[in-house]
Order: sequence, then C-alpha cells, then structure tokens
Amino acid sequence: MGRQHRVRRVPTREENIARLKAMGVSEAEIAELVAQADADLARQAPQQAAAGPTSASAPKVRYRLRNWSAYTQALIQRGSLTFWFDEASLQQWCANMRAEQVGRPTTYSDTAVQCALTLQAVFHLALRQTQGFVASLLHLLHLDLPTPSYSTLSRRSATLDVPLVRQAPHEHLHLVVDSTGLKVFGEGEWKVRQHGWQKRRTWRKLHLGVDEATGEIVAQVTTEREVTDDAVLPELLAHVEERIEQVTTDGAYDTFACYAAIVARAARPVIPPDVNAKDHGTGSARDQTVHRVAEIGRSAWKEESGYHRRSLAETAMFRMKTIFGRQLAAHTLARQQTEAAIRCRALNRMTSLGMPDAYPVQDRAA
Repeated sequence: MGRQHRVRRVPTREENIARLKAMGVSEAEIAELVAQADADLARQAPQQAAAGPTSASAPKVRYRLRNWSAYTQALIQRGSLTFWFDEASLQQWCANMRAEQVGRPTTYSDTAVQCALTLQAVFHLALRQTQGFVASLLHLLHLDLPTPSYSTLSRRSATLDVPLVRQAPHEHLHLVVDSTGLKVFGEGEWKVRQHGWQKRRTWRKLHLGVDEATGEIVAQVTTEREVTDDAVLPELLAHVEERIEQVTTDGAYDTFACYAAIVARAARPVIPPDVNAKDHGTGSARDQTVHRVAEIGRSAWKEESGYHRRSLAETAMFRMKTIFGRQLAAHTLARQQTEAAIRCRALNRMTSLGMPDAYPVQDRAA
C-alpha cells in the first residue's frame, strides 16, 4: 500500500465567522476583520496578475559551490582542538581580575573562563563535563595549570564580558538586523503539537546585526521575550563602532525611533513601511520610503533597495541554531546573555575559517 497523504482542509468564511462568534468576538469586530480581509485580497489580486506564472510553474533554481574543497576543510577545522585551545589562552590562564578591589582575588582570568565556556558551547557540554574536559586537555598537554570548577564557571559567566571577534572591517558596512527566540525551558514542539501544552514555556530573544558581505555577526543583544525588536535597535547600533552605510530590517522596525537611530549614524534605512503608511510630506527618510513604494510598487522597491539581502540575518540565525542548538542552558538572564555572546563569538570564528561560495544553476529538468 502506498503512503496516504493527509490534505488539510481550508475552513470557509462562514466557519471562520462562527469560530470567532464562539470565542466571544463582537459583530462589529467581526465585520471589521471581514472588511480588512477583503481589502487585502483586492490589493493582492493585481500584484499576482502582474507577476505572471506562479512560482510552482517557474523553473527551479539550484546552487553549486565554487569552493567545495576549501569549504570542506573549513568545516573539518571547526572541530580542531588546537584552534579553540591556543597558546595565548594558556599564557593568560591565571590572573587576578579583582585588582585594587575589596574581596578575595580571582584565580582564573577572563580568558580562561571564556575558553572553557567556548568549549562548552561548541561541544555541547554541561558545566561539570566542561570541567572534566578542560582538565583532560591540560593533562594531555602536560601543563601544570589548575582547572576552573563548574561552580566557578557558572558564577563568573554572570559578569563575563565577551567581545565579538571579526575579520578586518571594510568601509561600506551593510547591516541586516533581525531577532530570533532561544528556548529556556518548556515542553518540546512535538509534544505540544500532538497533545497540547501543559507547562509554562519561556524563551529569550536574540537580536543580531549581521554583516551582509561576510555573514559575520557585528552586534548582538539578548533580552527577555517581552522586549520588542524596535526597542533594541538603537542599542544594537551603538555596539557597531565602524561606519554603517545601510541598515536593512523587516517591518517590525517601522517606527520613528528606529529611523531616527539609523539616520543618526548617517546610514540609509531600508525598512518596508506598513501597507497603510502615509506620506506626511516632511521629507524624512520614512516619508521618502513610503513615497517610493507608492510610486514603483513594493516588489520593485525591494529589488531596488536590496531588501532581499535581509534574509542573510535569518541565515545566520539558522546556522546558530543548527550548530549550537535552539535552547539555552543557563537559568538567569545575565548568564544567558553571556552564553549567547559566546555562541556568536564562536560562530564568527567558524565563519572566518571559510564560507560557501555558491552560484545559481538552472535546473533543466524542472
């Protein structure tokens, strides 16, 4: 017997209205939602007609790598212990980080703690296993150095400063910005989908600013889930020291504060305005965007402004979750911020080793 595929039936308008009434939605609110849905369909119909054939009938585009051999060696090098446990870390292993401060002096430098936490992130270890892993490395290297305990790593991670490492910055920085969620605790997606949720689930938001040209993370901020994306953008831009030429974001950043923060850095904002946005005639950057979208259309504006390059931020997030996982191990916000920063720093190290260089190939069989 062949495999049977379940086809999900799309509910009718009458069924949706009945469901809204059962939820206690008033007649006026239902009428407003219906009118808004009709207006959206009316706006989409001319765009779909002008687009021509659908994507299903268009030939599929595949990609091939130009640097397959070099990229394979870069992936192999990511697992090299000599890369993550270099000589500089050993020389700066023990140091008092509380000089001229009241209290017991520290035994381990920030470099030692950061090195251990990086090993924990890259090799998916718990803190106790990290302690044993570092101790075994020191033993194999015949080094008479102490090993930080798991409690020391946990305590120091709350105040550890983790700067991002990057390649040499270039003149024209095109920054693409987006955010993603990292789960802290809660039930898995499969259980929730099959049986519904029973326990509280929570996560943290990781806001990233990615260099469009190299794929490196330029700035990162980890916040609680209630913090909106537009509220974090000024802080994210403040972490970028070099000159920014363009900042590309999605519609969640379409606020006057975000435009002001980008213009203050003498950068060009590329933010898709709301479909009901109005040109107030002030000549501001947002009014110019609204006017241009109304003049040539949203699709043409995205092509003209290079908005589609914003998806590279989502690519960086996908790489982050694929390599390090979708969940944070730390339990407090300060330690979670350090854990996310460690992952971003490690991902930049991996990016500097080598990235795929692909080119499109038309699929003739499609």
